[in-house]
Amino acid sequence: MTARDEVLARIRSALGGSPAVPEVPREYRRADPEQQGDLALLTDRLEDYKATVVHTTAEGLAADLAKVLDGVGPLVVPPGLPFEVPGATVDDGTLDAPALDGFAGVVTCCAAAVAETGTIALDGSPDQGRRAITLVPDRHYCVVRADQVVPGVPELLARLEPTRPLTLISGPSATSDIELNRVEGVHGPRTLVVLLVR
Repeated sequence: MTARDEVLARIRSALGGSPAVPEVPREYRRADPEQQGDLALLTDRLEDYKATVVHTTAEGLAADLAKVLDGVGPLVVPPGLPFEVPGATVDDGTLDAPALDGFAGVVTCCAAAVAETGTIALDGSPDQGRRAITLVPDRHYCVVRADQVVPGVPELLARLEPTRPLTLISGPSATSDIELNRVEGVHGPRTLVVLLVR
């Protein structure tokens, strides 16, 4: 008998034949899944995470996007982006990490966003592309429509398809070392710009 077997045998003996499994409470605070989230709260949370928020409209999106992209180097975009980004390379799935590292930024849409936490969800849909294009370039420009913003996490999860490749973004990529020095860009883009379309 190994030490592992001995420990497990003692646990089984202490628990008896079939221990009762307690009921887990699932009474989450919920709003209507179709309820729109508070855009001011989303903006506050995103800015707290050091993201830049640009308020725009459907009519003004092209001009505002052109302003934030002015002077930025080469861009990559997903194949299903519903608007044109002049001069951008459309990802065809063949760009590897070193090739993606040559792009200054990526422009995508999102699946949904949470006002309460300032989190943006990507699910790999054609307007968001594969995960690599949103994690390797140094800047991420993400278009979020007002109707995609939900109040809380339960409403977000109700909108997402759990079998899709989900990426949850709460500000630019950042981590802290053991001395609590903040380092940005370790696990993804160093800069997040959100174009919030009202």
